[in-house]
Amino acid sequence: MPSLKDLRGRINSVKSTRKITQAMKMVAAAKLRRAQAQAEAARPYAQRMEAILASLGAAVAASPDAPQMLVGTGADRVHLLVVVTADRGLAGPFNTQVGRLARARIRALEAEGKQVKLLTVGRKGATFLKREFASRVVGEVNFAGKKRVDFTDAEAIALQVAGLLEEGGFDVCSLIYNRFRNVISQIPTEQRLIPTPLPEGSAAAEGPQALYEYEPAEDQILATLLPRNLAIQIYRAILESTAGEHGARMTAMDNATRNAGEMINRLTLNYNRTRQANITRELIEIISGAEAV
Repeated sequence: MPSLKDLRGRINSVKSTRKITQAMKMVAAAKLRRAQAQAEAARPYAQRMEAILASLGAAVAASPDAPQMLVGTGADRVHLLVVVTADRGLAGPFNTQVGRLARARIRALEAEGKQVKLLTVGRKGATFLKREFASRVVGEVNFAGKKRVDFTDAEAIALQVAGLLEEGGFDVCSLIYNRFRNVISQIPTEQRLIPTPLPEGSAAAEGPQALYEYEPAEDQILATLLPRNLAIQIYRAILESTAGEHGARMTAMDNATRNAGEMINRLTLNYNRTRQANITRELIEIISGAEAV
């Protein structure tokens, strides 16, 4: 049975931990507001960019001179997965659920006889996937120590992906990240980047369709928009992941704070019972000694 000194030390230790988790919860909540606003602001632009490229790409995809970033290499043998996670932990299952989705996707592709390559964005994803798939990792990016991730950071990742495509390093590229829904819910999402997704039948044919004339020609516009869209989609994923990370950390720290409070109550009750038992025993010893005299 622990002594009163041990119980006091444990109570003080848990109280210190509770102060830390409370502070981390407040910091995550403050960061979440800004990150959520950025993620929500980026969605309409990224979605509209996808719609424009779908419209342009539908007219150009059948051309033999169609950009490789639009139609891919024509093969489906090598897949590049860009996995976006956080650089820090203490965020509940946030990083693990992305890692599990990536792991399941890798196993499914390899079961079909495909070759898989990995480009990790975030230290936690790299650590998780390297345990089993270290040989598939062709690049690592992290933003540890950086206060804010800018669009230029996403552009650097997009250039790395484009460089691999030009070298013939992959045929299909997909993005895996946590899409922010709300504070307690982040959705592991897979999004294809290359070849660019194009509308198929019913989705594009619903309702009257407007006809546009582009100047300059579609292929010239695509030469500019495709690399930019690649950076925009990666940047959007990073913003979504950042918002989800802060939301998950705030929830995890809130749970940790409540658990610490419950533990303090249990330890305090145990301390009081032990202290009462010691006092009662000492009184019995004093009374017994007095009666013996």
